[in-house]
Amino acid sequence: MKKKLLAGAAVMLLAGPALAQTGQNVDWPLYTGDATGSRFKPLDQINASNFSQLEVAWRFKTDNIGNRPEFKLEGTPIEVGGVVYATAGSRRAVVALDAVTGELLWVHGEREGARGAAAPRQLSGRGPAYWTDGKDARIFYVTPGYFLIALDAKTGQRVASFGDNGAIDLKADDNQKISPDLTTGEIGWQSAPTVAGDVVLVGSAFREGFTPTSFRNNKGSARGFDARTGKKLWQFNTIPQKGEPGAETWLNNSNEYTGNNGVWTEMTADVEAGLAYLPVEQPTSDFYGGHRPGNGLYGNSLVAVDLKTGKVKWYFQTIHHEIWDYDLSSPPLLMDINVNGKPIKAVALPSKQGFLYVFDRITGKPVWPIQEKKVEKGAARGEWYAPTQPIPTKPAADSRTGVSEKELIDFTPELHQKALEIVKNYKMGPIYTPPVLSQRPGPLATLSLGPANGGTNWPGGSFNPENHTAYLFACNSCLMPMGLVPPPPGFSDLRYVEGRAGQKVVMVNASGADAGADSAPKPKPAAAPPPPADDGEDFGLTVQGLPLIKPPYSTISAINLDKGEIVWQVPHGDTPNNIRNSPALKGLNIPRTGQTSYNIGTLVTKSLVIAGDPQLTVTPDHPRGAPLRAYDQATGKEVGNVLMPAPQSGSPMTYMVNGKQYIIVAVSGGNYSGEYIAYTLPDSQ
Repeated sequence: MKKKLLAGAAVMLLAGPALAQTGQNVDWPLYTGDATGSRFKPLDQINASNFSQLEVAWRFKTDNIGNRPEFKLEGTPIEVGGVVYATAGSRRAVVALDAVTGELLWVHGEREGARGAAAPRQLSGRGPAYWTDGKDARIFYVTPGYFLIALDAKTGQRVASFGDNGAIDLKADDNQKISPDLTTGEIGWQSAPTVAGDVVLVGSAFREGFTPTSFRNNKGSARGFDARTGKKLWQFNTIPQKGEPGAETWLNNSNEYTGNNGVWTEMTADVEAGLAYLPVEQPTSDFYGGHRPGNGLYGNSLVAVDLKTGKVKWYFQTIHHEIWDYDLSSPPLLMDINVNGKPIKAVALPSKQGFLYVFDRITGKPVWPIQEKKVEKGAARGEWYAPTQPIPTKPAADSRTGVSEKELIDFTPELHQKALEIVKNYKMGPIYTPPVLSQRPGPLATLSLGPANGGTNWPGGSFNPENHTAYLFACNSCLMPMGLVPPPPGFSDLRYVEGRAGQKVVMVNASGADAGADSAPKPKPAAAPPPPADDGEDFGLTVQGLPLIKPPYSTISAINLDKGEIVWQVPHGDTPNNIRNSPALKGLNIPRTGQTSYNIGTLVTKSLVIAGDPQLTVTPDHPRGAPLRAYDQATGKEVGNVLMPAPQSGSPMTYMVNGKQYIIVAVSGGNYSGEYIAYTLPDSQ
């Protein structure tokens, strides 16, 4: 029997007739702009000559769409037919807005009670998706409590003929029995569904945290549903069970109890080829895998499945037996390229490692060789170490990976020497250097760049199908100390959890704080802590308040996929205030450093790459704010910017209504609650 949605669901209609349509229109119907993941529209009304003249067309604050303001708005709106649809607010409602004026047309929200409160992925999430057959038009989204909802795009009312009165209980519908129960069982999703033809693709995600309470958990999956009826077409088990191909890669029957391995980011699809592409994360847990020996398919694998049946067509495991939290985080990019005169239907997968894995998307064959290279074996008791890991030969990594002396701060010889003194207590090495057993005086942890927040994270990349070039933001300074310690009594049944010897073990997640990339932030931001001491003991590892790792702290790279080469790379973001104003750097000329972040997505138009800064700064060029920047696609030169009141926190998108182009970006952070801002050119342009 189908489970009904919890009581309290409501729809409030606030507006009348739909926007009249005349002139040229270009829509943005999915999170990534289209099912290929491109984040591209060939618009050029807004261009290098006028980008700096952009004005605010309208703004939409999300404060009252929910029970409290949200300070981490990560959504990307969609737009179809002159209407913008977005998820918003602490309970993840859907709003419909006039694309020209921002006027609220309707809002739909679900009150999920205890189930929503227990959800592992809360707040407004990444966004909705749009589907139409030319007659009916629907908006799909997934609630925090893990229901797939279908709404009438005109009214915001649930579509009664879809699922159970417009809803599918994704917990009750799962092939597994969710433990311990449907209300509190840990599984959910914060990403946007992908609509591919008449199939709605939905993934799964779990609570963030480097120190889970158990090595047992609910298992992840990906599912395809009929967009008309809600009928489940297929469910792909990301952890193969007994008798299924891949089960033999889980030694000691560890596939029976190991969990996670979800598809927590967006999926993409080639509708013509009938294939969906699933980027699968890692299994429980992040830094210790001794309870799940073996390579563990399909952990950290790109899996191509039949769009209608979910049957595996091919897969590639990017990491064997993952113990670094490099889980696949980006939507795969589908593009047609030409390599040495040979046309290839390609799929390119950005990663936290800074590698761009490129395959023939029909056959799964790597476009350039991916070599198995020997990696170091660690010494954690009971751990199972893979002897080799696959390393792409092309393109070159677009962000730093391992840590050595050459990556350390070097503004002055004195600062570099201080950094060398700090890292004496840590282990350094190339990518895939394993976590160490933490001890004093050392090694306290393995230092690595990339795990958790490095490289390209959940916003993914973008590409221009006209020039066969991908554009990727990457964190170049997301430093992660990986130490293993026995858990304190009653904390976890894992043999080891992440921590450092002599320090209290706490639940730490990807941001190194108590509110991670996808968990609920506090209603009011905490006061900034005092600068840490130079003992290397803080999570950020600083030297006189400066990052241990030298600039650039983040970059945007252009990678030509015909050649497999980085065309250009530039730091992204102003030099942060604490570096610009540091007494230790007084009198030095510091070039633009870029800003450390994991949540910046790029937008590509006909000739521009557009992205906003992830931090607020005050510079001689602008008052306190965060610029939204435009770069020339051919050269990487910045050609314009406009000042936003808060950092970019959701990826930008663009559309055209009645011959006028708009750009929307979500901003939030610190004491600035979530807001969608739409920009356009003055009417005189």
